[in-house]
Amino acid sequence: MAAFNLSDSDHSSFILTGIPGLEAAHIWISIPFFTFYIIGLLENFLVLFVVGKEETLHEPMYLLLCMLELTEISASAAIVPKALCIFWFNLKGITVGGCLTQMFFLHVVSVTHSAILMTMALDRYVAICNPLRYATILPNARIAKLGLVCLVRAVLFILLLSRQPFCANRIIAHTYCDHMAVAKISCGDITVNRRYGLLLVFVVLGFDLTVIAVSYGLIIRAVLRIPSEKAHQKALNTCTAHICVILISCTLALFPTLTHWFNQGITPYVHIIFANLYYLLLPMLNPIVYGIKTKELRDKVRKYICRM
Repeated sequence: MAAFNLSDSDHSSFILTGIPGLEAAHIWISIPFFTFYIIGLLENFLVLFVVGKEETLHEPMYLLLCMLELTEISASAAIVPKALCIFWFNLKGITVGGCLTQMFFLHVVSVTHSAILMTMALDRYVAICNPLRYATILPNARIAKLGLVCLVRAVLFILLLSRQPFCANRIIAHTYCDHMAVAKISCGDITVNRRYGLLLVFVVLGFDLTVIAVSYGLIIRAVLRIPSEKAHQKALNTCTAHICVILISCTLALFPTLTHWFNQGITPYVHIIFANLYYLLLPMLNPIVYGIKTKELRDKVRKYICRM
């Protein structure tokens, strides 16, 4: 995210158009938006509540899962309420400060989310390749520190960016203050902003994905050395949920990112819908994946649901 100068000639607010080209359908589009958002909140708060209440779940894997879910619901809470205000009440205005804060927050959360996925891969590597020292290498206090490092890394990366002045155009063709959508209304050269997008994907996210790939390569090598077929299955099952979450995250993030670079022939509303789906579907799908693939968590959640 680029930081922008706020000169005297700048207007005090921007206008978010929603989904251009589909204004007549805004009220219908709001239905899945609202439904996915509420389901995602309920699922994530249920998981956070269960992990918090159950001492048997106070383990690195579940603490990292809670951090991951906090980033996801934070991101969706930053954009969905405003999008619903646009769809339902035609409240399209957002202050410059509010827009830049939203943009900064979303990018910090995205980089933090990637770092937590990387840390979860390292956690699985230690659990499978060095199980006897697992509790020593990754105590809960160290997991908390790693989560803080992930957040600090994200903030530092976002701050190391260029500054751009705004022009008179205040209309942002989006439901939220997307980085490139805001950059396009800048008076300055946005080459740096485009390079930032590439830097974010290939340096930060690329590094995280490389660490994840190396971790799972070492995990597979360690698993193949285990003589028992049953032990093979048990070891790999502990990684299945994390792998599914990574695939979902990468798939949902890839399309809107690529359309910013290669946007010829792509209708703008297609990009905007996919960009919103990333923040809507991740919080809704990830608790389901972990609930299905992680028996201990599934049993605890079922216990609390039955009590209700």
